[in-house]
Amino acid sequence: MSFLVVLMRATFLLIMLQGGLLAPSFAEQTCDTSQYPLSSPTERFSDTGDGTVTDDLAQLMWMRCSAGQTWSDGTCIGEAVAYDWQGAQELAAATNVSGAQFFNDWRVPSLRDLAMIAERQCENPRINLAVFPNTPPRVFWTDSLRPGEGFEDHAYALSFGPGGVQHEAKTARHAVRLVRTAP
Repeated sequence: MSFLVVLMRATFLLIMLQGGLLAPSFAEQTCDTSQYPLSSPTERFSDTGDGTVTDDLAQLMWMRCSAGQTWSDGTCIGEAVAYDWQGAQELAAATNVSGAQFFNDWRVPSLRDLAMIAERQCENPRINLAVFPNTPPRVFWTDSLRPGEGFEDHAYALSFGPGGVQHEAKTARHAVRLVRTAP
């Protein structure tokens, strides 16, 4: 391939990227409050200063970071780790045994609990990033099981991306955020 052909292809790609014809693989969160207010406003949460927040409305204490991320200097750093459903349950148990998060009653949230922190007026991700910084727009496990015969190997999950509520095989790997009942 000649130098001129390579140069023309590179120039074409650069023009497409600059013109927005090829979107980058990341996008910023957008929120639309023109018709409805935020469903999980920052004022609803009390910051404990240790990487957890309390949802004063739901009386739940949340870890601000997804499992695998670390709370540092007011934000979550690192990447969220994906677990299968059983691994998510084991993560909660190990967190409780270690005492690393100050309490011994952390759990994988129910579908209802996790839906309480979903921000319906935002997308990419559908969560309040001031309260839960650097949350990826991914699927997160719940401990809610679908009732009925033949569904023993499935559980509900919630996407903070475009997917919403999902019924997933317990072998699938998703992100986790732990919660506990606030005192």
